Amino acid sequence: MTTDVKFDALPDLRRPGVGVVKSSVWRMGTPERQRAAVAAIAEAWGSRDWPDVGLLSYSVYTGTDGDGLLHYSQWESEAAYQDFFRRFRDGRNAEIDAAVPGIERVGLHSYELYRSSDPRPGDPRTPGCVVIVDVEFEGPDPDRQRAWVDGVFEALDSDPALPSGWLAAQFHTSLDGTRVLNYAEWESERAHVEALAAPGAGIGSKTPQWARVRDFPGVTGGGVTRYLPALTVTPAA
Repeated sequence: MTTDVKFDALPDLRRPGVGVVKSSVWRMGTPERQRAAVAAIAEAWGSRDWPDVGLLSYSVYTGTDGDGLLHYSQWESEAAYQDFFRRFRDGRNAEIDAAVPGIERVGLHSYELYRSSDPRPGDPRTPGCVVIVDVEFEGPDPDRQRAWVDGVFEALDSDPALPSGWLAAQFHTSLDGTRVLNYAEWESERAHVEALAAPGAGIGSKTPQWARVRDFPGVTGGGVTRYLPALTVTPAA
């Protein structure tokens, strides 16, 4: 089975059959190295047959900070990823490393999709920017992960004035019980920048529901990073 490489494309986040999502970041240092790595990834994957081991899609995004590359892949199961790791990963990475030496790979985490907010009915816009919100907790507790996400949905549902540039969000809980990843879809990078610059405490109105999210017990850290779609690879039809 051949591999289909599509530049500037996003994955189907509502694809059925996804059991595990893998997410990680590569530190590249400069926009030039970001672009070189994207080209090397496209060559390493596009020149090989699709690894038919339960991988559904693999997407790469360039950080607007000029440094990071976000990797987001959808798998049927953890066993499928481990099979790929044993049989196919090293050859691809060796080719990429030869083209762009010195890549720093950090933070590979495993997630499952817990809850999703859909775009507004009839909204024809497509995401031009993906904002990744990482939330870290003080220890493993799946109930706490889900409670935090449920609190965000209560805040979203009761918010009288959500930013117009926000389209949807996909909330992932890590399999080790310690993290939440919010994959937020925005109309553009500019829309997110303007929403953060608006009066108030960032995204979200000044409501009791958002206050509970911001003061949620057990949250120890996290971050917010903007990314632009670079490529998505899938098995060719």
